Amino acid sequence: MRLTTPRIPPVEQTAWSDEQREILAPIAARGPVLNIFKTLAVHSAALQAFLAWGSYILGAKSTLTRRDRELVILRTGFLCRAGYEWTQHVPIGQRAGLTAEEVARIKLGGNAPGWSSADMALLHACDDLHRAQHISDRTWTALRAHLDDRQCMDVVFTVGQYTQVSMMLNSFGVQLDDGQTLDPDLDAR
Repeated sequence: MRLTTPRIPPVEQTAWSDEQREILAPIAARGPVLNIFKTLAVHSAALQAFLAWGSYILGAKSTLTRRDRELVILRTGFLCRAGYEWTQHVPIGQRAGLTAEEVARIKLGGNAPGWSSADMALLHACDDLHRAQHISDRTWTALRAHLDDRQCMDVVFTVGQYTQVSMMLNSFGVQLDDGQTLDPDLDAR
């Protein structure tokens, strides 16, 4: 995280417009509405579009396994220094099958010892996309040893989505939700 206060304050539920209430109702029905959604509610049309694409990335139609998806999201969030994203997705990643040791190792990248060749390829793809907005031939060949064309596309879609999410979180100053603790490796405040 880079900011100690929001640049764009989240819209609290008591102040939601009818449009915001309608867009956020499915989220509110599942529990407390996270600060990311309350912040994006400032721009309702953008929030609605964001939720549609995010539902694909996080949903059953994505061809990535839940574990692979979370590996990609966490590496992207770490590379983007998005403390909020990291904090939200560590428990999701663990529920998807990542161990605490693997979560810690994500910070070190694909060259850290202990990764399978498939995990290394996914982590290197994140690094390539973050650094050059392009997956190198070497990394693409490694990915294709484990993933089909649609899965490779979903890797790029997921990195792109979570790079955008990280940019929003970092630039808008979205603060952690109640009860969360920032990983000190991602504290740039």
